[in-house]
Amino acid sequence: MLYKRQGMPDVDEIVLCKVTKIFPSSVFVDLLEYGRSAIVHISEVSPGRIRNLRDFVSIGRQIVCKVLRIDTQRGHIDLSLRRVNSSQRREKLDEIKAELKAEQLLKNLAKKLDEPLGKIYRSVSEKVFQEYSHLHLCFKDIVSGDANLQKLGLPKNLADELTQAIIDKFKPARVRIFGEISLQTYHSDGLERIKTTLIEIEKLSPTITISYLGAGHYKLIIEDEDYKPAEKTVYQVEQTLEKFNDKLSTASFEREKND
Repeated sequence: MLYKRQGMPDVDEIVLCKVTKIFPSSVFVDLLEYGRSAIVHISEVSPGRIRNLRDFVSIGRQIVCKVLRIDTQRGHIDLSLRRVNSSQRREKLDEIKAELKAEQLLKNLAKKLDEPLGKIYRSVSEKVFQEYSHLHLCFKDIVSGDANLQKLGLPKNLADELTQAIIDKFKPARVRIFGEISLQTYHSDGLERIKTTLIEIEKLSPTITISYLGAGHYKLIIEDEDYKPAEKTVYQVEQTLEKFNDKLSTASFEREKND
């Protein structure tokens, strides 16, 4: 991991560590983001009695800890493993995973430009870290249009190359919901009723695509950035189909089970 933070962590900060030494009553670790060492006392490894620390940690293992105390004069940092809950651990690991993804993007770019990775990383990070704590936060803003690498100070050629790479790599994954609409009617103006209903459905959202399958059946695809708005669109489609139903007409939507 190329990412390094300056100075000391803050008390209560959640940090990623690598176990380096295990003693009978304590565990020594390296703070991977700060390049410093710290200690986890046996009482802060896990609740309850611990007979052997190696049942809980091992040399080389990465663990997520919470900063308890800092002695700035001695440079001592005390950590806790047991005080980190599952949500905090997951958020920290997700943060690290996103930053590693950003670093991999720079590695690929350095290879493409035939430049040393260290040079590319310094050129980008020196500018980005003036506004952001992590590369991946900046990259997400670039995808959404809320950040511009040239305005952050990067040379135009590097900014253009990196921006395109970021958009290709960090664009949000889209979700798809598939289903089949069935429309049957015995009204004299039945075809017009079906056409009107399909047009109403298409107008609900630009994420909707409808195609004809035959015999009153239509393929429906909803493609969105997240399941929450996609599910809202499904509900609106079902409400529109409900209005089609009467004594001479039936409408239904069957969702594919493996979407």
